[in-house]
Amino acid sequence: MKQGIIIGASSGIGRELAVQLAAKGYQLGLVARRLNKLEELSISLPGEHFVYQADVSQAEQSQQGLTDLIDTMGNVELIVLNSGVGQQEKKLDWDIQCEMIDVNIRGFAALTVVSMNYFRNRGSGHLVGISSVAAHMSGGLAPTYAATKAFVSSYLNGMRSRAEYSKLPITVTTVEPGFVDTPMVQGTPLWTASVERAVAQLVPAIMNKKGHVYITKRWRYVAWLLNLMPKWLMRKYF
Repeated sequence: MKQGIIIGASSGIGRELAVQLAAKGYQLGLVARRLNKLEELSISLPGEHFVYQADVSQAEQSQQGLTDLIDTMGNVELIVLNSGVGQQEKKLDWDIQCEMIDVNIRGFAALTVVSMNYFRNRGSGHLVGISSVAAHMSGGLAPTYAATKAFVSSYLNGMRSRAEYSKLPITVTTVEPGFVDTPMVQGTPLWTASVERAVAQLVPAIMNKKGHVYITKRWRYVAWLLNLMPKWLMRKYF
């Protein structure tokens, strides 16, 4: 039986990913802060799954939790790091910035280390990290969120290089969604995709072990334009 762990499985992309992977026969480890949401999800899925409560902002505790869950499950081949927080910053507030840094950078990196070391010892595996098209932005409305996602994308690229250097069959997939209809997205911006549609595009990318994927696919052109956009123009509109 294929085994996978989803960090941040209680809602949004993580929850729908659990639904679609369970339908493909995966036995899952479901991780998030909200235990009741995880239990409800686990009951709704076909098969038997593992539930583990963890707060990614507590990096070292989350590392131990992921290690314990891997040991309990036994042969995990896929780990998805989906936890993330984001807010616009009309006012600069260190508490808000600190939360994004703790989850999107410290927590993400901490769990990546556990995942990659486990896959190296196992001899193979697949790490999927959820970043954002915001990684290509540097505007003033959400400077901390964009910076944390730029870290995620760059960090995963470095992990991909380490995996290639190891000569082991370890895949690292960077996922950069645009607007997806989750609680993190306010209103209904242009090109907002339903969670179901977004994950329906993500699952084949995981199955095919893609290195980099935009969700939905059209956002690759937005990322390309953002990379070409002069910084003064980005500051004016973002």
